[in-house]
Amino acid sequence: MQEIEVQAERKVLNEFEKSIVYYFAKRTMDILGSLFGIIILSPLMIIVAVLIKIDSKGPIFFSQKRVGINGKCFNMHKFRSMVANAEELKEKLKEKNEMSGPMFKMKEDPRITKIGKFIRKTSIDELPQLFNVLKGEMSLVGPRPNLPKEVVQFTDYQKLKLLAKPGLTCYWQVSGRSSIGFEQWMELDVKYVKERNLWVDVKLILKTVRVLFGDENAA
Repeated sequence: MQEIEVQAERKVLNEFEKSIVYYFAKRTMDILGSLFGIIILSPLMIIVAVLIKIDSKGPIFFSQKRVGINGKCFNMHKFRSMVANAEELKEKLKEKNEMSGPMFKMKEDPRITKIGKFIRKTSIDELPQLFNVLKGEMSLVGPRPNLPKEVVQFTDYQKLKLLAKPGLTCYWQVSGRSSIGFEQWMELDVKYVKERNLWVDVKLILKTVRVLFGDENAA
């Protein structure tokens, strides 16, 4: 019965994607918004890049394969906020995971650098994703993209989030982030897929601006 319901919802949501007006309006907003952000924030990004190099050894950027719309993978970019060997150290910290489900989250993560704590707290580490938006791999608004190893553990219902292009901000981003469990996060992502329209996107962008700096739940 649940499988039939999921298939029915998927059919309805796929029909939604055929809205040409919404598609082009959203893509136009993504292009203009990402270009504006890159131009306006370029001085800040240069300063952050210099501070990262001064603070710790390793590359300025961190790129990681994530799963996008319809399960298509892409390389998502961030400013590096952890030590260069963070992935190796992660294995030793698994027992301290504070997030339910297949995710790994740890508020006092020892892998985070000094400058990393600041750019994660203010979400500045996400700014390079404006280039992902410009390329069309992401959108300004949409479910946050997951790792492939996380997606393979999704239920059919949770995979509905893959029907929308991943975004910089979403319901989860403005509703508590790390304080929200995995199941609730997935519910919020599917909620966006069901409710998305230009007005929802605009409201989420405006709300993100208000909560962006100093979010105590950022991680």
